[in-house]
Amino acid sequence: MGAFEYVALDATGKEAKGLIEGDTPRHVRQILRERRLLPVKVTEVAQREARRQRSFSLRRGMSPAELALVTRQLASLSQSGLPLEESLLAVSQQNDQPRTKSILLGVRGKVMEGHTLADGLGEFPQAFPDLYRATIAAGEQSGHLDVVLERLADYTEARHELRQRVTNAMIYPIALVVMAIGIISFMLASVVPKIVQVFENTAAELPALTRGLISTSDFLRNHWFLVIVAVGALSWGTWWLLQREGPRRRYHRTLLALPIIGRLTRGINTARFTRTFSILAGSGVPILEAMKISAGVIENLPMRDAVTDAAVRVREGGSISKSLEMSKLFPPMMIHLIASGEAGGKLGEMLKRAADGQEREVDGLIAALLGILQPLLIVLMGGVVLMIVLAILLPIFEINNLIR
Repeated sequence: MGAFEYVALDATGKEAKGLIEGDTPRHVRQILRERRLLPVKVTEVAQREARRQRSFSLRRGMSPAELALVTRQLASLSQSGLPLEESLLAVSQQNDQPRTKSILLGVRGKVMEGHTLADGLGEFPQAFPDLYRATIAAGEQSGHLDVVLERLADYTEARHELRQRVTNAMIYPIALVVMAIGIISFMLASVVPKIVQVFENTAAELPALTRGLISTSDFLRNHWFLVIVAVGALSWGTWWLLQREGPRRRYHRTLLALPIIGRLTRGINTARFTRTFSILAGSGVPILEAMKISAGVIENLPMRDAVTDAAVRVREGGSISKSLEMSKLFPPMMIHLIASGEAGGKLGEMLKRAADGQEREVDGLIAALLGILQPLLIVLMGGVVLMIVLAILLPIFEINNLIR
């Protein structure tokens, strides 16, 4: 039995849409006719998601908040002893998002056909990432799916909270930058021309700062469209260039070499890697597979390559800590904790401690950077406004010379 989306007409000709479970599209149409509905279109959820993933879409899966909520609900229902298919049905009924509800019903349909939960999640790879599916598969194989779901719920919620903290912290700086650009552009395009027009008819030479301000104002008023096009083209060109592996690899390597940005980049990717590795190792996923999946969550390409190379050395008999240490890209504290975990047989616990430590360090570094960034933006904005004011006042100070 699978989940199907339908479009049908009732007795009055009014269109009705919804989700329904059935064995085949023909079976679903029969159910709709029994409900006195004329089926117009019946589409299996899994097939629709597969087509959507092959096409362009701004949203190709669940949001982090939805995934965290769904995982927590499944973990709670699973620990209460409710059968898996009933848990999936209950979670889908409680969800207000139509697409999320259809995905959960599609997973439930696969489970009711006899497939494992991991196989059902595999039908929707854009909604459930590799880490999620591999952890679920390990939990089903070990017979501790409820424990694994609880760990996944903690993991997804922690990642969502970190994302929310960073997003909330960036709201003020971004708003400040947008307002500064808007105010300065308005002054250059509207206010400045009216003020400096008084000095344009004078025969004497205006101060260099005033001439530069007038030129900038004239350029913005006469070529504002070209400025917008140029900014858009530059943004698109940068994005296109970073999609290519070579330039993106050089860009990521440059980020690691920067004094403060490099430390932040290294900390964020290390936290992601160790947190993911701890979840997989603690859930019974084989170490080599866990390292391969954990490397996928690292965005920085040199660091991802370092983990991939370390996995090769581990396959050849090397230790995890020594293999990772050879790249010189990971913090020494993480290496020492992994070595301690390998020696004491508590790798999952030590990885969790390393992840906690890295996340605390990243939080502190982000807070410090934002604390510096906010006053710095205010100073820069004030400096630009000061230059505009000086450009207007300098000719006034020299008004006697300009008249002569």
